[in-house]
Amino acid sequence: MPIAGPVLPGPADLTDLLAPALADKPNETALVSPSRSWTWRELERDIDTLAAQLVAMGLRRGDRVASLMPNRGELLLHYLACLRAGLVVTPLNYRYTAPEIDYALDVSGASILLAHAERAGDVRASALAGQLPLGLIAFDGPLDGAGQLENLIVGAKPPVELPDPDIDAPALVFFTSGSTGKPKGVTHSLFSFGSVVASWSRAMEVTGEDAVFPGGSIAHVGSLVTSFAAFAATSRVIIAHSVDGDEILSLLRDNRPSVFLSLPSALIDLERDHGATREDFASVRLCMSGGDKFPASVEEEFTERTGLVINETYGLTEATACLFNLSQPVAKRGSTGMVTPGFTLSIRDDSGKEVAADVDGKLWVSGAPVMIGYWNNAEATAAAFVDGWFDTGDVMRVDADGYFWFRGRKKQIIVHDGSNIAPQDIEEVVMAHPAVDLAGVVGVHDEVHGENVWAYVTLVDGVDRPRVQDIIRFARERVGYKAPEVILVLDTMPVNPAGKVDRLALKKLAAERLSAEHQED
Repeated sequence: MPIAGPVLPGPADLTDLLAPALADKPNETALVSPSRSWTWRELERDIDTLAAQLVAMGLRRGDRVASLMPNRGELLLHYLACLRAGLVVTPLNYRYTAPEIDYALDVSGASILLAHAERAGDVRASALAGQLPLGLIAFDGPLDGAGQLENLIVGAKPPVELPDPDIDAPALVFFTSGSTGKPKGVTHSLFSFGSVVASWSRAMEVTGEDAVFPGGSIAHVGSLVTSFAAFAATSRVIIAHSVDGDEILSLLRDNRPSVFLSLPSALIDLERDHGATREDFASVRLCMSGGDKFPASVEEEFTERTGLVINETYGLTEATACLFNLSQPVAKRGSTGMVTPGFTLSIRDDSGKEVAADVDGKLWVSGAPVMIGYWNNAEATAAAFVDGWFDTGDVMRVDADGYFWFRGRKKQIIVHDGSNIAPQDIEEVVMAHPAVDLAGVVGVHDEVHGENVWAYVTLVDGVDRPRVQDIIRFARERVGYKAPEVILVLDTMPVNPAGKVDRLALKKLAAERLSAEHQED
């Protein structure tokens, strides 16, 4: 039978998220970042002013507002102002290259782009950023012809009327990589994402006594929903400017959070390379990791050094934080936990029939916190849902106690530091090199980063053999951080019976190579 989480009374009100704290403690600190902090009253004032400024600029209900921003407290404020103004929050991965920016702007039909000044080069290189109906908003420096976000926030509130909330209309669009390799816009309404926020707030059991530190990018759903869930529970939120270990460690020491969320790679970096000690984590009662499976050996090392057990969570942008291992009994360590409030989960075989306990199957999810669909992509939406159930494509098993165990990814997406990378995208870029004939890209397990990108290539006959580093540099200029870290040259490329590159064979080659290197060490 399907397994349901606790009943969820209703969604958090994303248009008035600060209301409980404003009634209880308006002059206490609500949001802390390295550059400044806000009380609940100050944060509410700035959200209200910015919402009115956006409407006064000509933005109307349902317009998409894209953002290309690193972590800043002002970005969180911006999201909440957009939601209050009836606009659709559309965060872009801050590492996007100019072609990726154009793709997201085109698919979303964004009306305006908020961008940090340090990305001015890519904004200028973008074919669409300078052509948006309402132009650009700059932050922390000038962009050609753009107004400044800082000025909008501190300016006088325009006398405009904000629209009444439409709880079922699109409110947020997050771009992610699907199994086809092309990013899709995962769309949430105020109701669905408000349900995610309410679910995650209850699952973490946060209260007004907590200080919550989401240590990842708030352009990604995990850290964003953790921030919103903390606000809903009247908890103070700490936002880092980057995931650099020195900055994270400084914020841990100075702000003493009680709840800390991080990618596995960042946690490993803290304790291995930045000298984090038990004292640095002494205030933390709940240390969570999301974005990828945490290696058991590294978890043991982390626990030994810090005294903390890592509570794992699982979810997708489409169904965020649907599992959480809060209680962490010893026998269940390594599990992604139990179903969180508002979700119902089912594990099924390839024919769609539910499997027994302790049997692998595909994970299906339903409930109020599940996305409403893919932006402007009815075909992909229809393919992802069957009778209201969302097919995650991931392989899980559930034990007799209701704990779920992650077994692998049905889709061949590479997960590097919590970011999804489609092999097909990287193969196309590598094969654009004039010396490369065929390319096959796979993810290779790495304890720190989850998976690293490896490419196997065959070369064009009759051309000078290029240096591997030249091909890597060629790819980095086009796809940035997604480029392969390792490229290996083959005489012939393995293919499957359908004539396609056999990635399973390539993963086997990679495993054999790693094993041989390990034996040599």
